[in-house]
Amino acid sequence: MSSSSAHKSSPTSYGVSPVPLIILDGDLGATYHRKTLSTSSITTPVFSHADLKEDDRTTLRTLDNVRDQVAAHVAVRLMRKLKTADNTQYGVALTLSKSDDGAFLRLVASHLAGRPAGPGLKEKPYLVAVATTGTGDSSLLICGTDAAKVQRAALLTTSKFIGYITPLPSGSGLNQDDGTSASASASARTSADGGTVWLGRVRGLGWNGYDEAALWDVLQKCAQELVDPSRPPPGSRGIDELIATARTRLHRLLPRQALGELRDADIRVPVLLVDIRPPAYRAKYGQIPGAIVVERMLLEWRFDPRCVEERLDIATRYDLRVIVICQEGLASSLAAATLQDIGLLNATDVVGGFMAWKEEGLPVELES
Repeated sequence: MSSSSAHKSSPTSYGVSPVPLIILDGDLGATYHRKTLSTSSITTPVFSHADLKEDDRTTLRTLDNVRDQVAAHVAVRLMRKLKTADNTQYGVALTLSKSDDGAFLRLVASHLAGRPAGPGLKEKPYLVAVATTGTGDSSLLICGTDAAKVQRAALLTTSKFIGYITPLPSGSGLNQDDGTSASASASARTSADGGTVWLGRVRGLGWNGYDEAALWDVLQKCAQELVDPSRPPPGSRGIDELIATARTRLHRLLPRQALGELRDADIRVPVLLVDIRPPAYRAKYGQIPGAIVVERMLLEWRFDPRCVEERLDIATRYDLRVIVICQEGLASSLAAATLQDIGLLNATDVVGGFMAWKEEGLPVELES
C-alpha cells in the first residue's frame, strides 16, 4: 500500500471515521492499524493514602495546620512592630475574622508566649492586643506576661470603647452568645504558656485608623510602670509651663490697648472681644458691653471656620482679630493659643483679664 493510498481518506473529512494507521520505521510497506498495538502495559496511576510512605503521610496539611500557620504569621508580624515602654514591649495587630475567633486568637497568644517550635517573646515582658476585623461581630484579645497590666488594659479598653466591647467569661469563645456578661477582671485567665489572656466580644466597631490608634494608646499607658503618684510622670508639664509656652506665641494686649483696637476704624479686619468667663462670674463681677460671650468649652467650635453648623456667623475667615478675656488673664492665654492652633493666627488675650479691665475704669456693666 502506498503512502498516498494510506492517507487517501482525510481525518478532517466530515462524516468520515477512518481507522488510524501507523507507519513504523519509515517502512511505507508496513502499515498497521492502531488496534493491533493496544497491548501497552502503561496504566493510569490512581492516588491512594495507602500508597504513601509513613514520612509522606506526616507532611499532609490539615485545616488545623493551616490555622496554626496563620496564627504564627500574625504573631510574627506583631512582634516585628512592637514598641517599648519602661522595658515592656507592647503592640497591636488586626487580622481578618475567622470562623472561631476566640480559639484562633488564643492560638496567636500561644505563639506570642513562645512555643518550643516557634520564636515567641520568651522571657521578655510584653503586653499586646490582637483584634479581628469584619462586618459582623468580631473579638479582641489582650495578653501579656504581667496579669496586672493585662487587667488594666482590659478595663481601660472597655471604658474607652464603651458600648462596643463586652468581656467574655473565662474559657468562652466568640461563638457563645447567651446574653451573659462578665467584668473585665473576671474574663482574664492564665494560659498554659504562663501568660495572662483576656478576651472580649466586639460589636459595631469597624476598627478604623482612629480605633487602632486608641488601642495603641491604651497599651502604651498600661505598659508603663506605676510610679510614685506624688511625682510628675516623665514628659508631663505643669500648668505654669503650659501657660508660659502659650504666651510665647501671643502678642498680648493691655486692657486699654485692647479697647483701642476695638475702636480703631483703620484696622481692616474684624476685631472681636470674646468673654469666656462662666455665667456665675459675669453675674457677680459684671460684664463688658459689646463683648461676645462664648463659654470656654465652646470656644473652638464657635470660631473654627470648618465647623459650618456650630460656628458663629462672623467666623467665616481666618484673619479675624479675636481678643480673648477671662477673669484674671490665665485661661485666656491657653484659649488664644488654641485658636491659633485651628488657624486664627491673629488671636490673642488681655493681660490681667477682666479684673485689670475693671481696675482701669473701662466700660463695665452689672446685671440687674
